[in-house]
Amino acid sequence: MKSPEAIKDEMMILMEDYYDAKFKEEKQRDFVEGSRIPYAKRVFDQEEMKNVLDATLSFWLTSGKYNEKFEREFAEFLQVPYCYTCNSGSSANLLAFMALTSKLLGKRRVRRGDEVITVAASFPTTIAPIVQYGAIPVFIDIQLPSYNIDWTQLEQARSDKTKAVMVAHTLGNPFNLKEVKAFCNKYQLWLIEDNCDALGSKYEIEGEWRYTGTWGDIGTSSFYPPHHMTMGEGGAVYTRDPLLAKIILSLRDWGRDCCCPSGVDNCCGKRFNGQHGDLPFGYDHKYVYAHFGYNLKITDLQAAIGCAQLVKLPHFIKARRAHWLYLRKALEVLEDVLILPKEEEAGKASWFGFLIGVKRGVAITRNGLVQYLEQQGIQTRMLFSGNITKHPCFKGLKEEPDSYRIIGQLENTDFVMEQGFWIGVYPGMTKAMLSYMVEQIKFYVSQAKGGEEKE
Repeated sequence: MKSPEAIKDEMMILMEDYYDAKFKEEKQRDFVEGSRIPYAKRVFDQEEMKNVLDATLSFWLTSGKYNEKFEREFAEFLQVPYCYTCNSGSSANLLAFMALTSKLLGKRRVRRGDEVITVAASFPTTIAPIVQYGAIPVFIDIQLPSYNIDWTQLEQARSDKTKAVMVAHTLGNPFNLKEVKAFCNKYQLWLIEDNCDALGSKYEIEGEWRYTGTWGDIGTSSFYPPHHMTMGEGGAVYTRDPLLAKIILSLRDWGRDCCCPSGVDNCCGKRFNGQHGDLPFGYDHKYVYAHFGYNLKITDLQAAIGCAQLVKLPHFIKARRAHWLYLRKALEVLEDVLILPKEEEAGKASWFGFLIGVKRGVAITRNGLVQYLEQQGIQTRMLFSGNITKHPCFKGLKEEPDSYRIIGQLENTDFVMEQGFWIGVYPGMTKAMLSYMVEQIKFYVSQAKGGEEKE
C-alpha cells in the first residue's frame, strides 16, 4: 500500500496536469477583437491550485499553517509588525473602525455621536461601519483629476466631535497623505487608510517611502478576485500600534481577551489564575471576552491561495502600472473631451483601474460611451457609489437629524457620479486588449464629434 506522502506527490503531479488541461490553453489563447475584456480577472497558475490541494489534504478546516505563513509574509511585504487576515475587505474595514471604539483607547475612543471625516465618492463599506455603530460621517468633496479626498476641506469639516478620518486611496492612486496625516496629527485624530484598491501603492513624506495603508494608524486590504491579489474572498487589517493590534485580534476572534491561537492552550501561563471583570477568580481565560466581537477568520484554503499570490504580487503591481501608463499616453489626444486621471505627485500608484471623466458640454456623453464600450465587449464600472448620500440606503438617515453632515456641495463627487467611469488594467491584460480598448474609445469619440452619437 502506498504511503500518504507518495499518494500526495502523485496528486500534486495530477493537479499540474489538470491545470494545464483546464486553464493553460485558455490563458495562452490570442485575443480576438470583440471578445469580452473584463475590468478585472483572477490571475493564477498551478501553484495556487497545488497549495489549495495541500491545504485540503491536511483537512485543517479553519485558519492554520498557511494563514500563519501569509500573515507573517504579508506583514513583511508591507513592513509592518502586525497583520491579521479576515474574511473580506469589508470585514477589514469593520474591524479597523470598530477597533477605534474600544474602551482600551480611553479618551481617544470613538463613541456614538462622534464624527468621522470621509468622502461620499466611496465604496459603501468604507462608510457602513461608521453609520452602523452610531457615529456621524462627515462628507467632504474629492479633487479632480486625482479623484481623491479634497484635503483642503478638512479644517472646515472638523468639529469638537471629530475623532477620526477614514478614507480610501481611489483606484490605487494615493491620496495626499502628507496633508491628511498632518491634519490628523495636529488634532490627535485617528487615520484609517482603506487600502483595498491600492495594494502595492507607495507614498513619500520627507524622503521616506512607505506602502499606502501603513502611514495611518490602521490599513485594510481586500483579496476579492478583482483586486491586486486574491484568495477568492478575504481581507487583512494591519497596524504598527501594538494596542490597536491587540484590539483588532480580539474583535476578529469573537471578542476574546485571550490571544492563544485555535488549538493552543495557556501560552501565557495564566489561564486559570486571573481576575477578569466580575467573573469568578481563575475563570478560564480562553472564555473571557473583552469586546463584543465577531468571527471573521479565513480558512487555510484561502490563505494557501494567498501565499502563492503574494509571490506574484510584485509582478502584478508592475503590470498594473504599465497598463495604466499605456492607456494614459494613448488617450492623451482626447483630453479636449475627456478628463484623464493623474497620479498623486508624491505617490507611486499600484493601479486598480483607469478612471475617465467625460467633460460636460462636449459632443459625447458618459452613458453613450459606456454603452458603446459594453457592446464592444469592454467591461466598464462606475466609481462605486458615485455619491453614497444619493443611494436608497441613505433615505432613512435623511429623516434622522444629525445623522450625517455634508461640507459644501460635493460638486466633484456629483461630477464623477454623472460623468465618470473606469476600465480595467489587471495583470492578465495583453497589449492587444489594451490597444483594442483605446481604438474603440477613439472611434466612438470621432463618430460622436461627427454628430453620430447614439444614446
